[in-house]
Amino acid sequence: MLDLKLIREKTDEVEKSLARRKAGYTTKELVEIDADLRKAQAEWESLNRRSNEITEQFKTGKAENKEELKTEQKDIKARREELDKHRQKLESDLSALHLGLPNIPDQSVPDGADENDNVEQKKWGSIPVIENPKQHWELGTNLGVFDFERGVKLAESRFTVLLEYGAKMERALMNFMLDLHSKRGYHEIFPPILVNRDCMIGTGQLPKFDGDFYKCADDELYLVPTAEVPVTNMYRDEVLDESELPKFHCAYTPNFRREAGSAGKDTRGYIRQHQFNKVELVKFVLPEHSEVEHEKLTLDAEAVLEALQLPYRRILLCAGDMGFSAQKCYDLEVWFPGQDRYREISSCSNFGDFQARRANLRYRPADGSKPRFMHTINGSGLAIGRTLAAILENFQQADGSVLIPQVLHPYMQGLTVLEPVANSASAKVASKVV
Repeated sequence: MLDLKLIREKTDEVEKSLARRKAGYTTKELVEIDADLRKAQAEWESLNRRSNEITEQFKTGKAENKEELKTEQKDIKARREELDKHRQKLESDLSALHLGLPNIPDQSVPDGADENDNVEQKKWGSIPVIENPKQHWELGTNLGVFDFERGVKLAESRFTVLLEYGAKMERALMNFMLDLHSKRGYHEIFPPILVNRDCMIGTGQLPKFDGDFYKCADDELYLVPTAEVPVTNMYRDEVLDESELPKFHCAYTPNFRREAGSAGKDTRGYIRQHQFNKVELVKFVLPEHSEVEHEKLTLDAEAVLEALQLPYRRILLCAGDMGFSAQKCYDLEVWFPGQDRYREISSCSNFGDFQARRANLRYRPADGSKPRFMHTINGSGLAIGRTLAAILENFQQADGSVLIPQVLHPYMQGLTVLEPVANSASAKVASKVV
């Protein structure tokens, strides 16, 4: 969350920064409620001091006009009770408004309203020349990789069964990504895939986006929408020593998103699923190092695409297209020949101290001064299903087979090519992809 002191003292500057997001965010009501709360708190403290003075007079036997003092004490008690209820309401309203404010865009983030105003920063790799390229769902169905129809039968639309070498490829990609990031300095963990509400608030999913996630009916637990949530919250409410930073973690989890606001978008194929696998990168760093570490994390995500020989581009998101918690974000987009376009495969964000304030992530400086908020950074390294889909499209051959990227050969028991499967169960439902 934003620093409340900053909002109070530099309201106009914060308003201008939030206006860059083009989403109607404002601090006006929050500032008014904050002022009312501080006024109520000051009155309560004044009454408390006066109550203590009266009590002391009775204790020392110096009380004069005892009946008047008793009446005053009774009035003070009644007023304090009123103020307690009023403060609780103000605190609740203030918290809701505070948690509903997004992060302030970094000065290096370009102005803009949506994806059309994002800035392409680099491209890598050669676009493959493929005559009449097929899309990944056609290829995957004919290869016996996807069974979309049975995914719907087992759950609902946008759930998919991976068959045989599809399942093996998904697992191979997971292991390859984790191994690669471990070699680049990330410590692997495997967190719970159910998290409590505090975790979701800590990373910014709640309360703003309530309804976009799967929640257990009988427990206040959520299926993780990304490993960012449990990993970032590992150190919630802790104070680490400065010597313990930076901390770099990589984690695989299945992820679950209702995506209530995306009805009708990318419903065909394996791009936008309600359940999908991902390897996440998370960094906890000193504030003065966050900009550099954000750049390095983005390069780590790019290293996966380069090792797989998948052409991609890096996009700097404009202020109006950034996620709620980010102060700066790069999107990595991989080329899909069958769609003749780049598609997002990773978002790499620097959150500054925004998540740290929500989750109370602090460190104790080496000079012994009071604890400070650390900075958090994260990014997909990568979304596994989208990587699989991109491989199918970029490495497709004229005969319908798909070459397996060389770096995955050791993870695929030496298999180097996926061949079409004649009369496979999945091939029979190729025309029914959902």
